[in-house]
Amino acid sequence: MNRLTAFALTAALTAGPAFADSDAGFGLAGILSASNKEDLPPITLSAGMPLSDAPLSLKSGTYYEIEIEADGSQELALVGAEFFRAIWIDEIVIEGLEIRPLGLDSVEFDEAGVMEIGFLAIKPGRYTLRVPGSTGETQRLEITIE
Repeated sequence: MNRLTAFALTAALTAGPAFADSDAGFGLAGILSASNKEDLPPITLSAGMPLSDAPLSLKSGTYYEIEIEADGSQELALVGAEFFRAIWIDEIVIEGLEIRPLGLDSVEFDEAGVMEIGFLAIKPGRYTLRVPGSTGETQRLEITIE
């Protein structure tokens, strides 16, 4: 083994415990550790019903999981390209199938079902998820990333 390879291997092996003891407070999984995860209240897709009870306030650098539930009363979608570009989507789970997309523009339910999205909030700002073609305030969900 040459000297450079030996040095790199030694540095990599000794860096692990130092990171675990860092001031960040996260475990070896870093920002994806359980201590940095928060469950959000679900979004409900139902004809004529509000999407959510209140706006969402998120913290940049925190991992969130949210369920989107559709009751099948109508074919409904959620659009919010700006929001989806302000987060890093870890996975989308639908009926036990895990999808790891590169990006997202919208989601749509043709029938009743549940979708869970796990994501990391990144870019601070104010964003909106909304039912396309709707004008009512209850068909919008305001999201702030601090």
